[in-house]
Amino acid sequence: MNFAPPLDATVLRDQLVGPGQPWRALDVVAETGSTNADLLARSAAGEDIDGVVLLAEHQTAGRGRHGRHWVAPPRSQLALSVGVAADTVPAAGWGWLTLATGVAVADALAETSGLQVGLKWPNDVIVGEGKLAGILAEVAAPKQLIVVGLGLNVTMTPQEAPDPAAVSLAMLGASVLDRNLWADKVLRHLAGRIAAWRAAGGADDALAADYRRHSCTLGVRVRADMPGDQRVEGLAEAIDDTGRLVINTGTETVTVSAGDVTRLRPEDPRR
Repeated sequence: MNFAPPLDATVLRDQLVGPGQPWRALDVVAETGSTNADLLARSAAGEDIDGVVLLAEHQTAGRGRHGRHWVAPPRSQLALSVGVAADTVPAAGWGWLTLATGVAVADALAETSGLQVGLKWPNDVIVGEGKLAGILAEVAAPKQLIVVGLGLNVTMTPQEAPDPAAVSLAMLGASVLDRNLWADKVLRHLAGRIAAWRAAGGADDALAADYRRHSCTLGVRVRADMPGDQRVEGLAEAIDDTGRLVINTGTETVTVSAGDVTRLRPEDPRR
């Protein structure tokens, strides 16, 4: 059973919200279906959610890409969503927001624990073959606003993991397991990356370089399974200006905007 202490909304607000601080509002709820869904609903109801942070002690219907469900024990994750106004960024640059979030998480992990992680395009933070965090960005249409959700596994045990591929900071032997500290660090790094993304109208040079540095997808053979039962295999060569993955199949170059990407073992390229 998980005995992780609760998130302290008062402390987090004091650290992160207000004049000179990176966020406009912050709330913690004991339980919800999905923090992303909650912020999207608040936006649809007319609320301005730009700069708003919502954290949950427990998500009962956490969502991944393609509508997949992800449920973790209460207080075992840092589960949060933020609202990001995107009206100053051309729509072609919106795809980089997910990638910027991954870089922010990697930066927070390196700063706080010294843990070096890989970013698997487009939305996973991994260590070895284990998934440590997942990211989901959704557009609050018809507004030019994006809700970015993040789930970072903190104290989860192997027995509690909803997927055998999941790992947590505790499982990796990290000495810092205080979710309040992780919330502060991740949200500060994320705010900085969002500000740079807005200023550049997409990927600034630092973001592109930092993403390449952390990427565990670029430079290796991959298989991309895309909507419509399409599949592409080849060398992941680059990330383009819109955040799409560029794959060289050997006979052509294919640009992938969405899909499940699997890194292939050199000794068995079909796996």
